[in-house]
Amino acid sequence: MAANKTENKTVATGASVDEFLAAVEHPVRREDGLRLLDLMSGITGQPAQMWGPTIVGFGEYHYKYETGREGDAPAVGFSPRKASLSLYGLIYGPEAAELLGRLGKHKTGAGCLYITKLDDVDEAVLAELVREGYRYVRTVLHHG
Repeated sequence: MAANKTENKTVATGASVDEFLAAVEHPVRREDGLRLLDLMSGITGQPAQMWGPTIVGFGEYHYKYETGREGDAPAVGFSPRKASLSLYGLIYGPEAAELLGRLGKHKTGAGCLYITKLDDVDEAVLAELVREGYRYVRTVLHHG
């Protein structure tokens, strides 16, 4: 059997989350990153961990696709990118569509939720998305 030729790029690195967030240039993204750090760590009960150079993740799960590709990924997480905040693990569960309808200004795509700034969304709805997304990824996704 041939070895999987593509290495997973998004792996836990052990880098400092605090240093990463402190180095975010855009002041709104930096502040929103600190708010998301508090929100996600509080809801998941998990310490923040850097995944790859730019993703702050909480908890993890193991995935294995029918193609044979497998690896580990953060259960939920975020990245304060230049154009917007990218949030991971929040749009898969059965409650996600209804919650996204009440969230406020956002976009979705490629398994991600994109928010320009946290002040554009209802933070209570976002907290529920984090709670439900974390539960779903840890108990249902890739466990079937």
